Amino acid sequence: MTTHQRLLRRVDVERYCQISRSTIYKLMRAGLFPLPIRIAPGAVRWPEQELAAWLARQPRATGERPTDQPGH
Repeated sequence: MTTHQRLLRRVDVERYCQISRSTIYKLMRAGLFPLPIRIAPGAVRWPEQELAAWLARQPRATGERPTDQPGH
């Protein structure tokens, strides 16, 4: 049985991950975000499964802010 994975365009990645284009490329340069697959000259796509796995690895927000100080 062949499984097909959904491939997302950059604009779809922005919506899917809720991050901006510049953040996507900054994270990619730092080795912290999945690299796209080149499907044609000038066309790249990200596998949805890789993005889902990346999101699952991100830390959960605790609600605490590092600048919280007593009395503020």
